Amino acid sequence: MSKIYITGHKNPDLDSLCSAYAYSVLKSLTDKENEYIPVRAGHLSDSVKAILNTLRIEAPQYLSNVYPKVSDVMLKPTEKLDVSQPLTALAKSYKDTTPSVVPIYENGRFKGLLSGEDITIYFMHKLGEEGQIAEIPTLGMLLGKSEAPIQEDDLFEEAKLSLSNSKKRGLAVFSGDEFTGYVSRRCFLKAPSYKVIMVDHNESRQSITGIESADVVEIVDHHRLDASKTNLPIFIDTEPLGSTCTIVYRMFLRNNIVPDEYTAKVMLAGLISDTLILKSPTTTQIDRETATALADLCHVDIDTFGRMMFSHVESLGKRNPERTILSDFKKYTEKGVMIGIGQCEVTTLNDLDEYMQTYLDNLEIVREKNGLTWAALMITNVLKENSVLLTTGYKAEKLLPYKPITEKVYDMPNVMSRKKQLLPEMLYALSSVISG
Repeated sequence: MSKIYITGHKNPDLDSLCSAYAYSVLKSLTDKENEYIPVRAGHLSDSVKAILNTLRIEAPQYLSNVYPKVSDVMLKPTEKLDVSQPLTALAKSYKDTTPSVVPIYENGRFKGLLSGEDITIYFMHKLGEEGQIAEIPTLGMLLGKSEAPIQEDDLFEEAKLSLSNSKKRGLAVFSGDEFTGYVSRRCFLKAPSYKVIMVDHNESRQSITGIESADVVEIVDHHRLDASKTNLPIFIDTEPLGSTCTIVYRMFLRNNIVPDEYTAKVMLAGLISDTLILKSPTTTQIDRETATALADLCHVDIDTFGRMMFSHVESLGKRNPERTILSDFKKYTEKGVMIGIGQCEVTTLNDLDEYMQTYLDNLEIVREKNGLTWAALMITNVLKENSVLLTTGYKAEKLLPYKPITEKVYDMPNVMSRKKQLLPEMLYALSSVISG
């Protein structure tokens, strides 16, 4: 079985997390030949954690990157040879294979790797000193000086370099302080590739670290298409709907599968979150019908379910500003210029004055750290269906069609969608500045 990882974008929101989990359920039911593993490419914001805890939904496991690692190519020992055993014990294993190195133990604990070169050196020295071999040596007598071990999670290319710079034929592999296997030069003849399905995004720069070295086998998304070139044809399902979870549910229907109650609740959470309780302009009739069907499957009322979710969203004044800005932050490039837009949800904007300047300061920090020309944060009141925009200083902001509240702060009545309402305006303003 091949392992196929299903991941949403970095800085995972609920739609990203929930669609990854739900799609893993569907794929596991329809394809028994592979193992589908939902993962998240970033850490959870406090608000997402609170909502997941309230709904008793478990987040997918964290995977920092999909670069090939030592654990993907390491060999595991099949027998335990002790230092006290004679060389003839090792000779028996050479009947079937000719290993480059063999792990040797002492009273059950790993002692070192024995190579054919070690054996040759021992006998040549004996012959040089005594002119004959008087006895069959023990394996312990043959062991040479050990090289520093490597770790399971070390990157493939780094471990390959370590071994190429070593005089040894192989290196021991540890997980922490525990010996788990070994690598030989044969292990590094070809780098393996992780197989990945991208959900709720299709752009490599928004994806898990190392995606450029992976084999992307599917894309399921509801954003604009800007996917990287793939080596082989792949399955892509991108639809202009309010949520990736809506797309995944439609896939359940196409396969004549009814999701279980828990999976239905997971998809409903992602759908309600991304459509802001079906109030976002990105919401379609298909999203509404999907929400109704999922709510029936998990026996909840849509409005009550949504309000309960967002009631656990803290005031921005109580959150870490930089972490909050980055919790749902996406980067875009227009004519070579990079901008970044974050969005967060609140249930009131009455306390905006209490944290506004702090967030403006941290937004500038985020812009500088990420090498952006322009950065913005859209703060959306999900209950009143309006937003406020904070921006860093840039001449394109004057072209935005929003009324300024104060410097770098704009009122956005009836604006709730970053993708459908704010992004086009920012890209238009940026393009006008560049071309003008």
